[in-house]
Amino acid sequence: MRKDITIVAEPRPARGKNEARRLRAKGRVPGVVYGAGKPATAVALDPIEVTKILYSDTGHNTIFNVEINGEGTVPAMFVDWQFDPVKDSLLHVDLKRIDLTQKVSVKVPVHTEGDPRGVKQQGGLLEIVTREIEIESLPDDIPSHITVDVRPLLIGQNLRAGDIDLGDKITLKSNPDTVICHVIALRTSETAAVSEEEAGPEAEPGKE
Repeated sequence: MRKDITIVAEPRPARGKNEARRLRAKGRVPGVVYGAGKPATAVALDPIEVTKILYSDTGHNTIFNVEINGEGTVPAMFVDWQFDPVKDSLLHVDLKRIDLTQKVSVKVPVHTEGDPRGVKQQGGLLEIVTREIEIESLPDDIPSHITVDVRPLLIGQNLRAGDIDLGDKITLKSNPDTVICHVIALRTSETAAVSEEEAGPEAEPGKE
């Protein structure tokens, strides 16, 4: 999803671990901008601005503007990013220039809506199997998420990626047989008791 956000990326001539440490010490984060038939550009960015976008409702699928000195402003999106596992601070980001006239493949979250009949009427349990699917669309048509109605599902039924109505502007790239969610039966205490009776008493140690 495209948003009216612009972040400034300062070109950096030097690369390497030492340069990256110096940048972080100055409160900047190293990154690379590439794609759209242009050479890759090493840049330094404000980690606060980058983190705000990554943690927004559209997350890494956000298309925003990157202003690079000497190159102008281009639409871009995040391709890769790294956080320090201990400090949770941003270490590095890769950004891809986006051609708004060309389709791109991205993964988007899938949200469920409603209570399945198999839960309300049959006492089952809705189990989420897959939380995102891969789609292809023009950059401006990328949704922040996809909502699916699970209310018709009964126990033993499932919803697959191929069942989702994506409209005419979006193409499914994930395997259409990918299970998004299903309703399963709960193993009640009565069922457990019957199973134990059918299994019979356990043999005492040393006896058969």
